[in-house]
Amino acid sequence: MRIGEAIRRIDDGAIMKGAFYLLLCASAVFMVVDIREMATSETELPGFDPMHEDQPVLPPALTDGVPAAPPVQPSSPSEVLRQPMVFDLKPGGVLLAEGTIDLGAAGRFAEEIEARGEYVKVVALNSPGGSVDDALAMSTLIRDKKLDTRVETRALCASSCPIVFAGGVARTAEKDAVIGVHQVFNGSKNRPSAEQAMSSAQSTTARVARHLDAMGIGVGLWINALETPPDRLYYLTPKEMSEFKLTTTAVPTAAKKS
Repeated sequence: MRIGEAIRRIDDGAIMKGAFYLLLCASAVFMVVDIREMATSETELPGFDPMHEDQPVLPPALTDGVPAAPPVQPSSPSEVLRQPMVFDLKPGGVLLAEGTIDLGAAGRFAEEIEARGEYVKVVALNSPGGSVDDALAMSTLIRDKKLDTRVETRALCASSCPIVFAGGVARTAEKDAVIGVHQVFNGSKNRPSAEQAMSSAQSTTARVARHLDAMGIGVGLWINALETPPDRLYYLTPKEMSEFKLTTTAVPTAAKKS
């Protein structure tokens, strides 16, 4: 009887987290196998670099058969999305962060926030992703500064960009915003050894999972990312974004920060 009562008292959230970390461990094992195979072959690590003109800015959707187009085509041309991330202050305290999250983007972002002081209230994102380290740093700073994040209509936030989006206190995805996730990958030109690749993959996967949990994002988001190869995207529906707590009910800025 006591055992039954103890089981009933187990928090559902704890069960979900436990299941998630078991999946995380299993994913790491499969990544180790894949990386060992790649390290002994002539192929490079999988993935895409949106800054390379011979690769698509936007990978096709994850399907069981023929690659499918995204649910909505982003409004920005490829050359805008391929550029290293730039920042543009718009009216109403909206800082537009647009382009690929290149190495060093987080540093420029921090300088921009420092220079603008308290004027910036919302970070609007339009990016195909890029450096995971820079995305994590940007997301952390956004939360530290208690800023909101937004993906506007037909804007893009893919690959590592949703990590940045997760940093917002209030997070809004407007109608027809294009948001997608996939596995993290090594985009370096330098080919790592099997041991280095394994260590990097496991460490990065754990860091992203820990960060999303700290931001209050549901485990379902990262599970879908882990299941999606780097050359595909899992496009999130508005319902999924709400269920995974990637989007929130907007909170008036003045009331929130008073």
